[in-house]
Amino acid sequence: MTGVIDVHQHLWPAEFVDRLRARTEPPYLDGWTLHTAGEPAYEVDPAAHELGKRVAIEQDAATALAGVSLSSPLGIEQLGDGALLDAWHKGAAALPEPFKAWAAVDLLEPDFDGLESLLGKGFLGLQLPAHVLGTPAAWAEAGELLAVAERMNKPILIHPGPAASPVGAVPGWWAPVVDYTLQLQAAWWAWHAFAGRTAFPRLRLCFAAAAGLAPVHHERLAARGGRLGTIDPNLFVDTSSYGPQGIDAVARVLGIDQVVHGTDRPYAGTVELRQGAAATAVIRYNNPHRLLFGVDPAAAER
Repeated sequence: MTGVIDVHQHLWPAEFVDRLRARTEPPYLDGWTLHTAGEPAYEVDPAAHELGKRVAIEQDAATALAGVSLSSPLGIEQLGDGALLDAWHKGAAALPEPFKAWAAVDLLEPDFDGLESLLGKGFLGLQLPAHVLGTPAAWAEAGELLAVAERMNKPILIHPGPAASPVGAVPGWWAPVVDYTLQLQAAWWAWHAFAGRTAFPRLRLCFAAAAGLAPVHHERLAARGGRLGTIDPNLFVDTSSYGPQGIDAVARVLGIDQVVHGTDRPYAGTVELRQGAAATAVIRYNNPHRLLFGVDPAAAER
């Protein structure tokens, strides 16, 4: 594999769409209108989930692997709807190249054996919603799930979860810009306060959307008596929804080797980060390879 690796996309298989349409309470689809508990109704573009078109887009982008993520803002992991999760895994597992999926779990009654089975059958790793990881205690409660991923040598993707319903009318961009970033920031700081690396020394983690730019606030951490410590080679952030300014700021704190390519397609796309050809290659291939497989591809080829 030598092409681009995109660790974070969304693509709804037909089985998943059918189950969303079969539901009568949020989240559900009425035609292509998505209804959720915490955000305004959203008109989904059918073409965004049309398999042939998406394959063509990835071919044009020279994508060797695209990590397909469950839409955690829908709140699916806490519904107790096993049929919906099963539809996701069944449909996602059947997606053609270059797509591979992240596994998800029912957080109300996690099936640890089932998760281990999914990870053993080719799922990239485990996705967890950020809103359930916003305190050190929450990370501790998720410990058994983290242990499964670490034991299976699989990474974890931290993705925004459901938005909290704000008081009064807000614009459509409010949830992605405010709720999602706050969730990611809280989960980032909670991981550090939990001393997650001590508890799980080999676990690889990736925070979507540059962890809501949480790393940029490490100066404030130091000013308030905290300590950043050394760069963690198993802690990554993806680039989704950010451009040159945001990613440059994060890379100055974490180092370029901890930044991975993630587009959040179809809600966003590839952004030129203006980091130079060598850094761009590292972000789009070497770093994602280390995240997903635990080894630098250059070392693997020697």
